[in-house]
Amino acid sequence: GLFVAMIILGGRVELAKQSVDAAAYEAARAASIERTQSEAIAAGRSSAASSLNDQDVNCTSTNITVNAAAFDAPIGNTGQVNVTVTCTVNLSDLSIPGLPGTRTITATASSPVDVYRERR
Repeated sequence: GLFVAMIILGGRVELAKQSVDAAAYEAARAASIERTQSEAIAAGRSSAASSLNDQDVNCTSTNITVNAAAFDAPIGNTGQVNVTVTCTVNLSDLSIPGLPGTRTITATASSPVDVYRERR
């Protein structure tokens, strides 16, 4: 019983980590191809939320931070979009004594902004 629950716990946490990593990567990429900072932030948040939803990650709380300050740089300057996705996963249904009922998973990803692409 307890051994099986621990295996399920480990699998669920690992799958959630992979999903949060993928969501951060997809969000950074989606944000980096936009033309304005506000569009990049909106696209990054939307992409991360959709990715977590598509992968059936059951977050009790989610925080998505998009740093798109690179869009303020003049054309010809390098920059990147950074996205951090934090998801608190509910584990209370496993009822393992001594373990917390949630686990917070955080992933950060970056994607370069095209140096010569027009920005508005």
